[in-house]
Amino acid sequence: MTAVQGVQLDALDARLIELFAEEPRIGVLECSRRLGVARGTVQARLDKLVDRGVIGGFGPDISPAAIGFAVTSFVTLEISQRLGHDPVTAHLAAIPEVLEAHTITGSSDLLCRIVARSNADLQRVIDQIVSYEGIRRASTIIALAQQIPYRTLPLVRSAARGEGRAPS
Repeated sequence: MTAVQGVQLDALDARLIELFAEEPRIGVLECSRRLGVARGTVQARLDKLVDRGVIGGFGPDISPAAIGFAVTSFVTLEISQRLGHDPVTAHLAAIPEVLEAHTITGSSDLLCRIVARSNADLQRVIDQIVSYEGIRRASTIIALAQQIPYRTLPLVRSAARGEGRAPS
């Protein structure tokens, strides 16, 4: 078993996560049958993984492009340090096209992943982002193609095998 910031994953946890990732609509009973463990064990493990924050949800994985938002870009923002991150974050959270935002190190303060319907629509979204007085500068990079989609299963498998641990 491996500790990842205090969270333990073992081979059963990894197989359980992998099965739900591959077949999100599978039921607990069918999962227990396929894994060869009791239904109660599957439910207890799932509950524990959710409680510990390992599993964040069971919702559908939405493709922005499939619902008309074909342009993905990454925007770095410099913010006014006087106002801080919270008001800027609240402003960004009110914009549906802002999919995520992270505080970062380096010459900028925030990194956002945003989507738009077209390049012209991207300009509208960027204008909306920078309209807030706490944002001093934005730099945008348009993604041309996704080479590796967001993924976590290789990381789960590695953690369950005990790989990638810092030496003790």
